[in-house]
Amino acid sequence: MSRPLPDFDLDRYLPYRFAVIATRLSTELAAQYREKYGISIAEWRVLVNLAYSDSTSVRDIEKRVSMEKSKVSRAVSRLEDAGYLTKAIDDNDRRLLQLELTESGTDLVRDLIPLAQAYQDELEAKLHAKVPGLQAALDELMKDTDI
Repeated sequence: MSRPLPDFDLDRYLPYRFAVIATRLSTELAAQYREKYGISIAEWRVLVNLAYSDSTSVRDIEKRVSMEKSKVSRAVSRLEDAGYLTKAIDDNDRRLLQLELTESGTDLVRDLIPLAQAYQDELEAKLHAKVPGLQAALDELMKDTDI
């Protein structure tokens, strides 16, 4: 006879819930920019990190977005092939590839951000007064990350 499983409420388990909702939210927004601009989730993450953070290398972005190096590298290659960014070997550390948005890449980000902001606005409208508390809770959880 097998031992009974311990009591566990998967539907209230925070890591599970965060993973499910993150995937859903990311997929919903991705459908919009994939349809309109033909870019993937990984490519979106590379673009916005180059535009809005100090992340300028594949290693920086990999760490910042918790994405495998191979996914970041493939996204970077596709974006480079499309003319949205350039890459160069870092003068101080030849193991690093430094990335920079091209004018075309910057124009693409200008087009993408209104989509992202509209999606953010929809979420905030759905959550109303709960947004500040949610943002504060996420800020607390983000303190433990290295970004």
